[in-house]
Amino acid sequence: MNIPSVVAWPLTAAFLALTVPCVGRLVRLDYGRLGGGARQSDLAWLLMMLAMVAMVSPVGGPIPVAGWQALFVLCAGWFAVRAFRRVTTGAGDGGAHHAVASAGMLYMLVAMPHDESAHDLFVPMSAAGDPATFGWPAVAVVAAAYFAVDGGRAALSGLRAAGHGEGPPRGSGSRALCRAAMGLGMGYMFLTGL
Repeated sequence: MNIPSVVAWPLTAAFLALTVPCVGRLVRLDYGRLGGGARQSDLAWLLMMLAMVAMVSPVGGPIPVAGWQALFVLCAGWFAVRAFRRVTTGAGDGGAHHAVASAGMLYMLVAMPHDESAHDLFVPMSAAGDPATFGWPAVAVVAAAYFAVDGGRAALSGLRAAGHGEGPPRGSGSRALCRAAMGLGMGYMFLTGL
């Protein structure tokens, strides 16, 4: 992916800043009233924010692909099972979006341009002047559209909740912000890989 430094720096700063509310929610330990899935959701947001930092950062070396792939396979599987349980039994609290987001992150790692050194443990994500595109570009187009729409919806939902002043559950504003930033950021990443 070819992300210009003028864009990569603000994206890196934004995703790094968004790890703070994720960690803040995780250490508060008040998940009892939010339901069992809130902690896993917050942990998934933190994982995805850190992965986005690793992918877009203009400094540092290439990312360790095998480790990130394993984490996103586990995350996608975990949330897919939760979503399936929600549909079939009504138990649990869903997780379909996190399954899709984890699969999207996995796709970025698997379908990114590779060269002969691609069998190494590390693969560069944003090499300047790299004209190559994602493998299976139709998947990237669908993913870009999904994440852009979802990010926009999350941003509007967060703004509406803030405007009503109804006192949403603690942390819901930062969760909406995380979802909006991830959706818009992932949509942009998919578009840069086309």
